Order: sequence, then structure tokens, then C-alpha cells
Amino acid sequence: MAEASAQNDENHKKAAHGLRLVSRSTHLKEAGLRNLFLLCAFVAVLGVALIFLFVGWRGWSIFSTYGVGAFLGGAEWDPIDGIYGILPLIYGSLVVMGGALALGTPLAVGTAIFLSEIASPRVRSIVRPAVELLAGIPSVIFGFFGLLILRPFIASTSGGLGFGAATAWIILAIMIVPTIATLTEDALGSIQPGIREASYAMGATTWQTVYKVLVPAAKIGIIDAIILGMGRAIGETMAVLMVVGNAPVFPDSVTDPIATLTTQIVIDMPYATGDHRTALFGMAIILFIVSMGLVAAVRLISRLQSAMEANR
Repeated sequence: MAEASAQNDENHKKAAHGLRLVSRSTHLKEAGLRNLFLLCAFVAVLGVALIFLFVGWRGWSIFSTYGVGAFLGGAEWDPIDGIYGILPLIYGSLVVMGGALALGTPLAVGTAIFLSEIASPRVRSIVRPAVELLAGIPSVIFGFFGLLILRPFIASTSGGLGFGAATAWIILAIMIVPTIATLTEDALGSIQPGIREASYAMGATTWQTVYKVLVPAAKIGIIDAIILGMGRAIGETMAVLMVVGNAPVFPDSVTDPIATLTTQIVIDMPYATGDHRTALFGMAIILFIVSMGLVAAVRLISRLQSAMEANR
């Protein structure tokens, strides 16, 4: 007993000596770094709060003076006559976003599955940088591609001008591929290897393993990726501005000119004054709320995934 007590005292002395090895300057540096990181996080939150307050302060009066129903549900946008109905712009944003997701999601998910499960290391080393490069191309370049290449092709095919939702769909579908593909590949990569091995051990082919085992196991992460791609599609401005035709009306077909919330803000902001300018800030509020809703959806789905994993 006495030997054990002596040994414990010796261990405590060593531990205390080890603690003393950390100098006061080291503690001060760590405290400084901790406060620096806290400041960085605070600045990020403060930036979002200030943007929201600024946009809300400049645009909220349109809802009280013009009316929420008239503003959101009005079918005509004519600032010259003081008419600020943004329903055609909301419709245009939803149509452009929905078509881009319908075209881009299968392409992005297929790319992620190919990179994660099928491609050889050599092919993967070529395809993955190409996909990542798409994320770094400025949106105006995509706009030029749509304006000079896709628009004439769609015009000759449809007999119209080539401006409209169809052209924007193709451009945005390409633009959202890196976001959805990268996050989907991460979701597939997070699956435990034993799940794949069990599937192959039961005689499943690669395709059967992918669509019956891996995709269902990673579906929460894939949904997160699609939602973030949705945010990219609905918030894109420059590329869409160059190819949709910018007509704030309900189109008769997907090849007719159309306008979105983001493109109308960019077009009108340089010369807008009074209620017209306030209405543009009101549209910015709508976009801000949509963005917050998408982020909240991702957070909710992530929590759902964590809860499901904890219950397993």
C-alpha cells in the first residue's frame, strides 16, 4: 500500500511538472488565437445580420405601402405606371431553377457515382479536376457560351429568338454540376466500406450495389447537395441575364423571353428611384428569405441524418 501511495505521489508530481512546462506565453498565445477565431465567427454572423437589416430596412416599406398580396401576387411589372407585381418574376425564377435541377441533377449525381465507384484512378485524376474547374469558371463566360453558341442553336430549332428558359436551363445545369457532384461524391465516400463488401459478397453487380445499396445509404447527403445546387441556380444572375431575354411576363413556351428576380434587380437598379427602388429591395428580401429557407432545410436534413445514425 505504501509503495502504491508513493508511486501515485510520484505520478502526480510528474503531471504537475508537465503542466508547468507550458509557459505563460503559450497560454497567452492560445487565448489570443481562441479570441481571434471567435472574432472571425462573429464577423461572419455580423455580416449576415447587417445585410439582412439593410435590405429589410430599404425594402420593407413596399409591403406596407403597396400591399403584400399585390406585390407578391401581382401579375404585371410596370414601374413606369407604378405597378410592381412580381409574380411573373417569381414564376420565372422557379421555372429556371426547376429546369436546371431537372437537367443538372442526374448529370451531377451520375458524375459523382462514376468518380466514386467506377472510374479508375487514372481516369478519376482527369475527370475530377475538370469538374472542379467548372466551379472556377466565371459566370459571364457561361453567359457568353449560352449567348453565342446555345441561343442561335435553340433559335434555329424553335423558330424564335433563342432567348428563354430553355437556354438558361442548359447553362445553369452545367453550372450546378460541380456543387452537386462534389457533395454527392463526399456522401458516397462517407459510407462504410463494409456495406459495399457485403453487397458484393451477396453476388450483386456494381450497378445493383450502386442503386440498391449506396444511393439509398447516401440519400440524405445527396438531398443536401441538390438543395445547395438549388440555391446556386436560383441565385445566379449574370449568366441568366445574358440568355433569358429579360421580359417580365408569363411566357407561352420555354423558348420565349422570360425574367427572374435576380435579373430584374440587376437591370432596374441603376436607374430605379422611389417606390421602384424600394420594390427591388423587396425582391431582394424574397431572395434572402428563400436562401435562408434552403440553408435551414439543409441543417434540418443533416440533423435528421444524425438522429437516424444515432438510432441505429
